[in-house]
Amino acid sequence: MTPAGVAFVPTSRQDENMKPSISLFCSISLLACTAVVAQGAAPQVITAAGNYHPLPKAAYQPDPANTYKVVFSLTKGSEKPGEVNPALERVARTVNLYASAGVPLDHLKFVAVAYGPATPIVLDDDHYKAQFGVANPNLPVIAQLHKAGVDVAVCGQAMAEHHYPNEWAAKDVTVSLSALTTITELEQQGYALMPL
Repeated sequence: MTPAGVAFVPTSRQDENMKPSISLFCSISLLACTAVVAQGAAPQVITAAGNYHPLPKAAYQPDPANTYKVVFSLTKGSEKPGEVNPALERVARTVNLYASAGVPLDHLKFVAVAYGPATPIVLDDDHYKAQFGVANPNLPVIAQLHKAGVDVAVCGQAMAEHHYPNEWAAKDVTVSLSALTTITELEQQGYALMPL
């Protein structure tokens, strides 16, 4: 038996004898591919950052039926301005880990607020280039997080202290009154604080 749409035309007696072997090989390959897809991790939601190692049998797996509320406190600056900020990388990894465990994105109520030395990660490309001489590597991550429903915010007080007008923040970024009020307000609403 050959796969649908594939004609097997033997050119000699030897080819005719190989027909069952080829058919068996195709069937086994198809089964193997199906098993890998069934057991493999879900596709990575945030592809610009946040790589993880699938561990479906590890303890403390998230429950896909639950809703998770987390506020991430992003305070560390980037060592190299041309690389994704490590705190933002961990936010992306968190989204990917929950998604890989089967938690729907609308069950993730995540807010990531940048302040202090992490403030520049939210700058639009023009202003980031003017300050650091390179394109902002964080913007593709922020855009994907935004698309996944994560609110990436920046402390308005930190923007002012860095002498960044609020208009310099990238379009996918929320300018909040302050990190202090954002974090405490969200904790009052039941968000867990994750300092990064």
